[in-house]
Amino acid sequence: MSTTSREQTSSQAAQGHPQRWLILGVICLAQLTVLLDNTVLNVAIPSLTRELRAATSDIQWMINAYSLVQSGLLLTAGSAADRYGRKKMLVAGLVLFGIGSLAAALADSTGQLIAARAGMGVGGALLLTTTLAVAMQIFAPAEHPKAIGIWSAVNALGFAIGPLIGGFMLNHFWWGAIFLINLPVAVLGLIAVLALVPESRNPRGDRPDLLGALLSTIGMTSLVYAIISGPAHGWTSTRVLVTATVAVVVLALFAFYESRIPYPMLDMHFFRDRRFTGAVAGAVLITFGMGGALFLLTQHLQFVLGYGPLEAGLRTAPLALSVVALNFTGLTARWTTWLGTPVAIGLGMVLMSGGLVSIATLASGGYGGTLLGLLLIGAGCAIANPAMAHAIMSAIPPAKAGVGAGINGTLAEFGNGLGVAVLGAVLNSRFAAVSLPVALAAAGSAAEKKQVTDAFSAGLETSQLVGAVAVLLGGLLAAALLRRAERADSGMVVAH
Repeated sequence: MSTTSREQTSSQAAQGHPQRWLILGVICLAQLTVLLDNTVLNVAIPSLTRELRAATSDIQWMINAYSLVQSGLLLTAGSAADRYGRKKMLVAGLVLFGIGSLAAALADSTGQLIAARAGMGVGGALLLTTTLAVAMQIFAPAEHPKAIGIWSAVNALGFAIGPLIGGFMLNHFWWGAIFLINLPVAVLGLIAVLALVPESRNPRGDRPDLLGALLSTIGMTSLVYAIISGPAHGWTSTRVLVTATVAVVVLALFAFYESRIPYPMLDMHFFRDRRFTGAVAGAVLITFGMGGALFLLTQHLQFVLGYGPLEAGLRTAPLALSVVALNFTGLTARWTTWLGTPVAIGLGMVLMSGGLVSIATLASGGYGGTLLGLLLIGAGCAIANPAMAHAIMSAIPPAKAGVGAGINGTLAEFGNGLGVAVLGAVLNSRFAAVSLPVALAAAGSAAEKKQVTDAFSAGLETSQLVGAVAVLLGGLLAAALLRRAERADSGMVVAH
């Protein structure tokens, strides 16, 4: 590389890419499409059951095939992006996601739709890791908090508008239309990525870690499958115990193997960095509490307060809208810079924990307590999530940005699935019935129905409070570890 080109590269690293905000808009649009498909299919379940004659197990696989493949491949996708080029993997992700969406829309059997959803999961894994990795490359370090804040806000937006878009499309078109809407976005994103996004990769060009990729994919897929299957099949069932055992054994082999080779996909030395371990611990607990609590909240809105699916979706929207408002305006990035990452994460988690307590204790009185809780959770998410993602990404060398994004995504998938499973089990331990609709149908009198609803509400309240404690502990643990890491770093600087 010539002296002039080196100077241009260093100047761009200091100031950021000249078209960085436009590029961020493009990659966020691609990411939004992936996130919508995590929730949009839930609305189409009645149509799929009727038109494809899908059994309950088929429906579960249609939903889970996407998330299982996506979560299993996140680390591998991030590593491939670092090695082969983040732009190449972004293009590959858009192409695979577009082809999978078209195949899903045209499917005329449950098997075809499940296979198409799995293909979309491969594209989704590539997109989720490369979007964050590219954002870290095109922005100067001083702008990382704001860029990650906008990236995180898109996550919240996808959560909020997925059911709304799905409901609108199903009211006007056939079920396949919920997948066809991905196609123009994928094509537009592909053109924009090819024209605007600069190529970046790990300059060392490490050898491919094929065995590590295989072990991480098998281990994470088995782990997520065990968590998903637990509530439906029982935690002591053969299916769950076997897949959980496979996950533990394979992930232990993965950690051992990665610590022994010179070119690991996941460098185990990352875990010696207090910033990294603090952010990892906080990220798991925050998604554990949030994923499980929001899963329970949708049931509370529909079964206890009596809202329909679309209305329940609208009434959870204030959470996402508050995240979007605070992050898109750059307020939370400024607060994080002013407070420092440890305090920002701690404050965000305290707000979120307070929101969950509000929902648990006030929601039975109507929507007012729920709204207060949603706004508190939204404000906490807006502060804590970008700060946590920034802590993870900044603890990893820029050359490994793809792996860092893969770790961030894997933690979110793992914590979210674990939260749904564990808090769902807490609810079931208090509400000893197959499901609320079945229990209500079996109740004879209005008094019996009230007893059933009250028991369900009590179970929900306990579960929400457990989630609140998990979030609070996550915040305190992450803040303490990150504060210790900052002190250790400043001590090393003084010593030098």
